[in-house]
Amino acid sequence: MTGMTTITLVQGDITRQSADAIVNAANSSLLGGGGVDGAIHRRGGPAILEECRRLRASKYGKGLPTGQAVATTAGDLDARWVIHTVGPVHSTTEDRSALLASCYRESLRVADELGARTVAFPAISTGVYRWPMDDAARIAVETVRATDTAVEEVRFVLFDERAYHAFAAQLEDGS
Repeated sequence: MTGMTTITLVQGDITRQSADAIVNAANSSLLGGGGVDGAIHRRGGPAILEECRRLRASKYGKGLPTGQAVATTAGDLDARWVIHTVGPVHSTTEDRSALLASCYRESLRVADELGARTVAFPAISTGVYRWPMDDAARIAVETVRATDTAVEEVRFVLFDERAYHAFAAQLEDGS
């Protein structure tokens, strides 16, 4: 492993990215949902859902556990793989940040197993799971920086300006 991972930021639609692997903020069912998950399934087409159904039928009968990651084909997306990871729902009474960090670590581990060199991540858990954007950005950037991986470029693809600025502030803090 190298440890020379470049982190880049893009504001836009993750389903329009060209990368070896695109990370999906999935729900544990792996059968599609809202937000990034729904968009990836819509643009990627039925091949992704077919592989997710096979995973549910074999290895993940109860669904993919929070903080874990698994890969499927990318279907019609401009990528070779989609890496599905299940982020934690934010809690004000329980610290679940280790689970959020695990999403990034496990996704990079899967990317390494696949031989992916470029990986596009969304801001995991910041949508319907209500993780505060600044804290989510901190955890994402710190975890990617601390993870030993052969991935050459981690690209955070951020849907709006607020998310982009939160991640940009974290990159500046740690540089």
